[in-house]
Amino acid sequence: MSSPVIVSAVRTAVATARKGTLANTSGEALAATILGAVLARGGIDPSLVDDVIFAESLYGGGALARHAAVELGVFQAGGMAINRHCAGSLSAVGLASAQILSGMERLIIAGGVQSVSTGPMMRWRVPASDEVEDFWMPPTHPASEEAPNRDMSITVGWNTAKAAGLTREEMDAWALRSHQRAIAAIDAGNFKDEIVPVQALHMDGSTVTFDVDEYPRRDSSAERLASLKVLHPEIDGFSITAGNSSGVNDAASALAVASADFANNEGLAPIARVLGWTAKGADPRFTGIAAIDTIRKLLDRAGRSVGDIKLWEINEAFASVPLAACRMLDISEEVVNVSGSGCSIGHPIAASGGRMLTTLINDLKRRGGGLGVAAMCAGGGQGGAVLIEV
Repeated sequence: MSSPVIVSAVRTAVATARKGTLANTSGEALAATILGAVLARGGIDPSLVDDVIFAESLYGGGALARHAAVELGVFQAGGMAINRHCAGSLSAVGLASAQILSGMERLIIAGGVQSVSTGPMMRWRVPASDEVEDFWMPPTHPASEEAPNRDMSITVGWNTAKAAGLTREEMDAWALRSHQRAIAAIDAGNFKDEIVPVQALHMDGSTVTFDVDEYPRRDSSAERLASLKVLHPEIDGFSITAGNSSGVNDAASALAVASADFANNEGLAPIARVLGWTAKGADPRFTGIAAIDTIRKLLDRAGRSVGDIKLWEINEAFASVPLAACRMLDISEEVVNVSGSGCSIGHPIAASGGRMLTTLINDLKRRGGGLGVAAMCAGGGQGGAVLIEV
């Protein structure tokens, strides 16, 4: 068995959903763009691809991976859609790595695509009634008072903050630093090697090249964040705001995962090794804590410790999640999300895990290599994580 390596990793810039630059760019267009780019950037012959696995979320069926493969003429590769909500593209990379490690496949493209702006809006008839709910979103779990299935500000943000004893001031400070780090990375040109330009469509039919994350705010400040109203003022002590939450965003990401032997034989240059991957479930009330439990499981299965990890990407679905992870796992905040994350770059649900891994690879490369972990919570009380080495 030959260990899995990553030979190419790319992402699009992240846009603000519905009113941002990608508002008129379909998920199919994003899928085709990212698939073509991950092949081109890695110098990969499309005929070598065994399969394409793209995470999707909030879609009404279909398989964007197969759609993109056919559009680009990569007919011999299959196309699989998977959904682990926020952790979907991390699971896509894990599934690809397992297929490679088994020896049954040699090269797989894994990632995720999210177009909240153009995704289908669904209608749903309430069983045993004539009531129809418009703009219905499939729930992640059976709802309860403590864990609503359509309000993650409670299920993830607030429940995690309570469990870890976090204050509004701590979460706002984390969010502010996230914006500052993302802006600093943009200004330093750190994202240029990982971002694939997209020809974004305007309403009038014209196009514009989109290649810079548009969600980070240069004018973010402690005062501005402190002025924002909490999302649930009726809940005593509630401290989650739009400022210490992630955005609603559009983007795509993709990584080419290959057998190390196959990559060597084909002249493909590895940029990282995949050392471990896992997922874990939890009571939906503790969805944010599931990210922490998944990290523990990953490190245990991989025979590693927190001290072995040089950099971490822990998604800021809400600022409370990475803050809780730092507190509960004794991780230094200085090595977590060093280029920003969900509160600043944004959270394009199905694409976020691939975005995180792509950024993590480049941040580790700039620091001379080492081990990195990308981890996140996911809807319904889940977590996903991947361990890499650069």
